[in-house]
Amino acid sequence: MRFTKYILLSAFIFLTLNACKKEVEKKEEVLRPVRYETVGALGVQKTRTFSGIAKAGDKIELSFRSSGIISKVNVSKGQKVKKGDLIAKLDNVEANLAYEQTISALNSAKSAMNTAKSELDRMKSLYEKGSKSLSEYEKTKNSYQNALSQYESAKRNKGIQATQLSYGVITAPKDGLIADTEGGVGERVSAGHQFAILNAGDQMKIEVGLPENVVNTVKTGMKTVIAFSSLDQKTFDGTVLEVAPTVDDDAATYTTSIGIDTPTADIKPGMAAKVTFNFENAETASDNSIIIPVKSVGEDGDGNFVYVIESEDGVTGVIKKQTIEIGELTTAGFKVKKGLSEGQKIATAGLQTLLEGQKVKLQ
Repeated sequence: MRFTKYILLSAFIFLTLNACKKEVEKKEEVLRPVRYETVGALGVQKTRTFSGIAKAGDKIELSFRSSGIISKVNVSKGQKVKKGDLIAKLDNVEANLAYEQTISALNSAKSAMNTAKSELDRMKSLYEKGSKSLSEYEKTKNSYQNALSQYESAKRNKGIQATQLSYGVITAPKDGLIADTEGGVGERVSAGHQFAILNAGDQMKIEVGLPENVVNTVKTGMKTVIAFSSLDQKTFDGTVLEVAPTVDDDAATYTTSIGIDTPTADIKPGMAAKVTFNFENAETASDNSIIIPVKSVGEDGDGNFVYVIESEDGVTGVIKKQTIEIGELTTAGFKVKKGLSEGQKIATAGLQTLLEGQKVKLQ
């Protein structure tokens, strides 16, 4: 009887332990989620979006070209102006005095020239009558030429001083809106001082900074889509107007201007915008190169590799380390010369934690 109880107890313990073991084994089946992408051709990443700022299409910086004290300011920030309107002027005493001196010098030179011309005419008449010698006539003629030269020089000086005087006056070169001013009446400024910014014309543009791996794919005339968060994400068609040939040292990007094809009055300078570029063109559309994200590529002693995820159900899969040969780096990632086929799934995160043959859950 005791023997039978012993047998039953042993069987119970065995079954219990076996069930626990199965439960442990079942818990060990929890799979690690892995982010992945499906391998595609270069045209897979067709668009990219960058942040930008709305600006007036024709931004004109208005500056004094001479130094002096501001004597009049005729505008304020936000004021509309017409072409030719006075913006500001300097009370340039030195320039005014110099200009008055050139007028006086011009009048004196003109009087001297007229006197010399009258003397020449008189001497010529006397010479022709034989009353004066040739040497006397030539001397009078030279005096007139000198007086004429001095008169012409005085006229040029007057023009130069008139120009200098105009350097102390700023007028609007176009119709527009005063976006900003810097300076007030009584303030002394130097030559080149920027007094105001004029936003001229109805054309609006967006300025964005493009990184170096993108800038060479953007060309003037390229079409874009512009969205404004402040206008309920309303979109507008845009066209690339200009791509800066040099990098902006402060931002380490290339400033690119995009014109808004059909701007509205709702778009104001300073508004934040998102500009989407479509990089699918004739060059990339015919390029069937395999392209993969930079973050999916690892490197070891054997070269570059990726972790391919072999999956039958699209839910789980098994990790396989695959050696590849990479080529050119594009805006979408590395071109793959060999080692991968379009449609394969590759891990794109946590490469350092993945192992050959590991079972994972696709995420």
